[in-house]
Amino acid sequence: MPLIETKGAASAQGFGEFSGPSGPVNYIEDVFSTYLYTGNGSTQTITNGIDLSTKGGMVWIKDRSSGQNHALSDTARGAGTFKQLQSNTTIAGTTDTFTGFTSSGFTLDASFGIGAQNLNTVTYASWTFREQPKFFDVVTFTPNTSINPAPISISHSLGAVPGAIIIKNASSTGDWGVWHIAFSSGNSVKLNSTEAQSTFNVLGGSPTSTAFLPSGNFWTNGNTYVAYLFAHNAGGFGLSGSDNVISCGSYTGAGASAVNVNLGYEPQWLLWKRTDSTSQWILMDVMRGMTASGDDQILYPNLSNAEASTTAISPTATGFTVAASNSVYNVSGATYIYIAIRRGPMKVPTSGTSVFLPVAITVVANSSQAISFPADLTIGRWRQSTGNGFWVEDRLRGYANTDTYPSTNYRLQTTTTDAETQNSNPLVFNVWNNTYRYGSMLSTVDDIFYSLRRAPGFFDEVCWTGNGSLAFVPHNLGVAPQLIIYKSRTAAGNWLVGADGLTSQTYFLILNSADAQTSSVTGWVSWSSSLLVVDSAYNVSSRGYVAYLFATCPGVSKVGSYTGTGTTKQIDCGFTGGARFVLIKRTDSTGDWYVWDSARGIVAGNDPYLLLNSTAAEVTNTDYVDTYSAGFEISSTAPAAINANGGTFIFLAIA
Repeated sequence: MPLIETKGAASAQGFGEFSGPSGPVNYIEDVFSTYLYTGNGSTQTITNGIDLSTKGGMVWIKDRSSGQNHALSDTARGAGTFKQLQSNTTIAGTTDTFTGFTSSGFTLDASFGIGAQNLNTVTYASWTFREQPKFFDVVTFTPNTSINPAPISISHSLGAVPGAIIIKNASSTGDWGVWHIAFSSGNSVKLNSTEAQSTFNVLGGSPTSTAFLPSGNFWTNGNTYVAYLFAHNAGGFGLSGSDNVISCGSYTGAGASAVNVNLGYEPQWLLWKRTDSTSQWILMDVMRGMTASGDDQILYPNLSNAEASTTAISPTATGFTVAASNSVYNVSGATYIYIAIRRGPMKVPTSGTSVFLPVAITVVANSSQAISFPADLTIGRWRQSTGNGFWVEDRLRGYANTDTYPSTNYRLQTTTTDAETQNSNPLVFNVWNNTYRYGSMLSTVDDIFYSLRRAPGFFDEVCWTGNGSLAFVPHNLGVAPQLIIYKSRTAAGNWLVGADGLTSQTYFLILNSADAQTSSVTGWVSWSSSLLVVDSAYNVSSRGYVAYLFATCPGVSKVGSYTGTGTTKQIDCGFTGGARFVLIKRTDSTGDWYVWDSARGIVAGNDPYLLLNSTAAEVTNTDYVDTYSAGFEISSTAPAAINANGGTFIFLAIA
């Protein structure tokens, strides 16, 4: 029997389904997903939007709330009994059943015992890697030593020189071998072990863009091996075809100083390990919690342990920061390797419903709310009573992520100058995939919630720590923002707002105030399609900041300005079904921050409004904004704060 090589299904499928100037266009959201779910002890279909049945790939699953083993299944070996491998053990497989791969995810059967993936009420994390050139590939091979007495090259379809390769004997007991581009020649580590880098060879030579050479450790007659190949800064994604979505790198610990790792993009998933000494492998992602606040949720690929909390990594717009003086992740002089995957989506949205949802509801505590996308920002408040105004909670600063209420979120309030609070009674918690759950403090009262997703050309968020001088803060909006709302997170201070409709970039509005625009507040110098340039007065050393950035996205959102007429005025936003959200602020004189939405009613009659800068209850008996298919209409009855003749105004509308 000769060497048998088996490829996953994606090898012959080509690139993505979108075409650009240089050919097919690929996006990270089409090839990778972190999906969280709760087991039901029966059958369950996981729909994460990743085509595994025709493209091929691998699914890695780990329970979060108990001590089950990791489970890895791939299309090259197929679904079903004895097909799963465990990253934390040396065994060949398990008897648990992974029932199948679909064109939009995978399916699970009733699963019990070691490596169970669908136990009733148990919470799980899954990571799906689709085969795609310049991202990820799966290869299986079965040596025949009588014909091939020494290891020979195994071809692959990664389309680039791998940055990391993980190999496991799928037929017999054996260690997981990990080769990484940062290792010295001949060295590697074991995925199932805390061991430091050693001469336990995974490869017999340097891999190429078409093949790799397994070492004798992975060359036993008649045994089937599986290899997972990860690209490194190979481009291949985005409209230009040159964007990187995966990086295999290393850093050296700095001890008392933070380490800033530059990836060129914001990560959503990290796998890393210290290599000069014994240490656990660490796996993190933004869905479970990898935050600018440093409150991170980790799993250990070499252990069956449940999820743990740590303060380790803060994602940035261009990479990640390793916390200073961290005795595990930032030991002075220590060496660390990582595999990082870019945050999505990379696609510019074409529909407002894919990135924005208003929900008006009488909340039942601990109830769930289905939405059509993973929310990155949630804004909400009571409607019919005074209170604290709008609360602002988001994934980057830290959503609560446990499955049991109460939990903790980082909260800001639009009506105050207060620093964020780590509130144990959150607005929403468990912001998983396409669902979030309500906290109890809003229970039995009428509430309004706005959920937004970060997406190029529409909305982005950045957090940074001040350094006492001029700050150059990168962002990933992809275009120059037209509306910027930002605040000090860790100390009291006004919410500052810059917009294209103001006199210049040096003029400001204050979100927690009705004041007109002013240039007497020093906040930033300028902004562009890639940077916010922030003045030292709003970049105080060691102080945390957050900025929310909005732009006009055709058919999705419109940031603009208008001059009032005192009569009926139609605002053309380029929409086809009218605006579902409208924010208006007068800029040349005092005027509140008015908010309308379709969930509470933008109709031909009275339209309820709330104020971002006020704790006042909702006003329901006025008709200031009406429907208009291309955007929204301002009625002739609107007050001077909305439509004064000759007055100047800015607005944000979302379709």
